[in-house]
Amino acid sequence: MLTGLSSLLFGAVFGSVPFGYVAGRVGGIDIRRRGSGNIGFTNVQRTIGWTWAVPVLLLDAAKGLIPAALAGGLGLMPPLAGIGAVLGHVFCPWLGFNGGKGVATTIGAAAFLCPRSLLAGVGIYVIVLAATGFVSVSSLAFAAALPMLTALFYRGGVLLLVFAVIVAAVIVVRHASNVQRLAAGAEPRLGLWLKLFKKT
Repeated sequence: MLTGLSSLLFGAVFGSVPFGYVAGRVGGIDIRRRGSGNIGFTNVQRTIGWTWAVPVLLLDAAKGLIPAALAGGLGLMPPLAGIGAVLGHVFCPWLGFNGGKGVATTIGAAAFLCPRSLLAGVGIYVIVLAATGFVSVSSLAFAAALPMLTALFYRGGVLLLVFAVIVAAVIVVRHASNVQRLAAGAEPRLGLWLKLFKKT
């Protein structure tokens, strides 16, 4: 029990660093008051551009990768550290327990914990994004696929499956507002997709 809680807390410390919020502040804005109000990659890209969004994406992924990779050497449980990182990002204590949606941090943790699941899941993400232009739909497809892919590629890996199921559920719940906008026809597409595929 103590090891599990320590693993979650260890991951949460890393996950709680709000890089998207910091990028917005450096850029002279409060990212929470622009666009969707989210501190993750997509809102940063739409609000202050790719120059800020790409570092935020990489740093948010590192928040999941680093604790998952370090946990085992510290006598902790890597899958739980990965869960903690995602929860720390999503429920950021420095921003009133309201952070990002967890996709990039999940990708970082999964890169260490279940790379085969991640590669297949990212393939699904890219295909759905290319077909629809909606980052939210791609993220939901990735989340839905991750537990199934983990069960397929890592049979007997109970803690890995627990990781995949929990982070997938968090991602789905955090995208509830996106689902509402999709239903209302108000969800914006990725700017790059529009440039490449919109009718002229």
